[in-house]
Amino acid sequence: MAERFELIVFDWDGTLFDSAAAIARAIQASCRDLDLAVPSDAQARHVIGLGLGEALRHAVPDLQEADYPRMIECYRQHFLAKDHELKLFAGVPTLIAELAARGRLLGVATGKSRSGLDRALVQTGLGAHFHATRCADECFSKPHPAMLEQLMDELGVDPAATLMVGDTTHDLQMAKNAGVAGLAVSFGAHPRAALERESPLACVHTPRDMARWLLERA
Repeated sequence: MAERFELIVFDWDGTLFDSAAAIARAIQASCRDLDLAVPSDAQARHVIGLGLGEALRHAVPDLQEADYPRMIECYRQHFLAKDHELKLFAGVPTLIAELAARGRLLGVATGKSRSGLDRALVQTGLGAHFHATRCADECFSKPHPAMLEQLMDELGVDPAATLMVGDTTHDLQMAKNAGVAGLAVSFGAHPRAALERESPLACVHTPRDMARWLLERA
């Protein structure tokens, strides 16, 4: 089959890394620490993929802006306490290595901070496979197209030859805004119905299905 995409860009949390539940719990625990209304699982998961400041504005609307630093510090403490227990989804290392071996350009566009992504790339051993990455503290947060636009510009790839893979509507809306095709995965943060409303090329439901789709169709 002819190659369809030259560049494949992945979200990190909830797409390659099994961390969506841990992020939601860290947001909820931080709210308890600060005696704030605790968002539901759905509310906490909905903001995954956004930059941390923007995520807090949506998930914790009662939080005063002056208290953001304290909330962010609480969040980081709770998340990092569990970070060592989190893992890549099954089959992800093999998938990424195979795509790289086939000559695909690979990128990451994530709501994580630069320090957080760099730490994750080292811990998982995947860093050498990615040609370029963008984080929410380096440019506009999703669904703004800046991350994808910068990645495509850096790697010299047109939108028609680029695919965004993500587990949130933020990922798919960013892809639309950048004129890029999107592949949705429903095993991360956002529910299948919400993802399918964004009209991705496909919506896959397990890490194995994601790997199969990419290796056969991308």
